[in-house]
Amino acid sequence: MSFLRRLLGKAEIPEDFAGELETEEHVVAVGALTGGGHLVVTNRGIWVPPARRIGWHLVSKATWGNGALSVVEAVEEDLDGAVLLMDLPPRRYRLAEPGSVPEAVHRRVTESIRSRHHRDLATGGAWFLQRKVPGRDGTVLQVRPDPGTDVDAVRTLAQDVARKIAP
Repeated sequence: MSFLRRLLGKAEIPEDFAGELETEEHVVAVGALTGGGHLVVTNRGIWVPPARRIGWHLVSKATWGNGALSVVEAVEEDLDGAVLLMDLPPRRYRLAEPGSVPEAVHRRVTESIRSRHHRDLATGGAWFLQRKVPGRDGTVLQVRPDPGTDVDAVRTLAQDVARKIAP
């Protein structure tokens, strides 16, 4: 079975993995962490220790360097037709055996973005993104303010844009 999974481009779930994959979720890459545990990359997101999945639509940024994957996760606020994203501090995961994890993460994050546009505002700026949410049809409008930008102004603008593009 291991040979067939590799041939099809699917990785095996590590024995110590504590998460529960959804029915349509499959592993595409696994990387062993220094100190134990694994990063598990699936078609739905990246599983980080101890057993929490970050959906691709909530990964604002992921960078690989010096043997570690740095992941910036966003939390979302529903704005009735749009989603306001606020970035959490970056988390670093040092990989003992990165394998194809950095490439798989980069590809999945990039593929989740259907379009992006930056808008300058009087108090800063904001990114407007149309993103695919893993396991759901269609896209979602996400708005992420630049650091220092008035979040209330971005929230109001995002709601206006969502009303204009609503079907």
